Amino acid sequence: MINRITELFSIKFPIIQAGMVWCSGWKLASAVSNAGGLGIIGSGSMGPETLREHICKARASTGNNFGVNIPLLYSNVDEIINIVIEEQVPVVFTSAGNPVLWTKKLKDEKIKVVHVISNLKFARKAEESGVDAIVAEGVEAGGHNGKEENTTFTLIPLIKKHTNLPVIAAGGIATGRGMLAALVLGAEGVQIGSRFAASVESSAHINFKKKILATGDGGTRLAMKQLNMVRIIRNELSQRLEEAELRAASPDEINSILGKGMSRLGMFEGNITEGELEIGQVAALIDEIIPASEIINDIIEEYNNALKEICSQNL
Repeated sequence: MINRITELFSIKFPIIQAGMVWCSGWKLASAVSNAGGLGIIGSGSMGPETLREHICKARASTGNNFGVNIPLLYSNVDEIINIVIEEQVPVVFTSAGNPVLWTKKLKDEKIKVVHVISNLKFARKAEESGVDAIVAEGVEAGGHNGKEENTTFTLIPLIKKHTNLPVIAAGGIATGRGMLAALVLGAEGVQIGSRFAASVESSAHINFKKKILATGDGGTRLAMKQLNMVRIIRNELSQRLEEAELRAASPDEINSILGKGMSRLGMFEGNITEGELEIGQVAALIDEIIPASEIINDIIEEYNNALKEICSQNL
């Protein structure tokens, strides 16, 4: 497949692996890139020198392009930006902040820049800032989401209607049929997180990976809607947060329940009872832990079969 996304990143398939905290280190990023997609190192759970180490290991493990995801809300974002420039990372995905602050600096260094948005207002700001593409992420996605709660099926055609930039669909996509649906809606690529979180190369703890497989229909919920909304797997921590929200607890009390380092505790250290377990609704479709290359092969095979099936139907 050749389109603006495959040409922008020089990749075989328009499949981008999401930059997930505690899941997407150099092993996963290089495996996805080697399989024809675009692997992404998630800097959100890394200090500056840890990120540099992962960049160097990824470069040694793949001859293909890879990128780094940078949440712009962190206090050390300037250090992270300088490292990706020094290491000549070819692609940067920014999220959770204002792309105007850093896009020009990155593009002046010949780095491709993509920004993650959840509504039309932010899409327009991203386009005005000069980014090369937009990730439009629906509320089905794991991790932090936009408060508008736009679904992927609504968001993709809306953004496509109002921007000339190539759009990458995210949220609720883990299969070839999901990829086909996103492209029919106007996207030119897909960003996949949850499916790769449960891959062999994911740096997530095996307990978390197994928990993903056990998460069925309705097994996730949106928490902290009044603060920094996040989709997580239902467990004891999520139950305490839900009870606090139902009785209109103060932000300070909710923050005290969440505490610090809870995503590391759950996803990286494997405490699936007390930890924060960020995953998308699409976890209900995931039932095996396999290498990233097999995930991509399965997606492409299902995509092609579904496309043939649709094309054979006459109306």
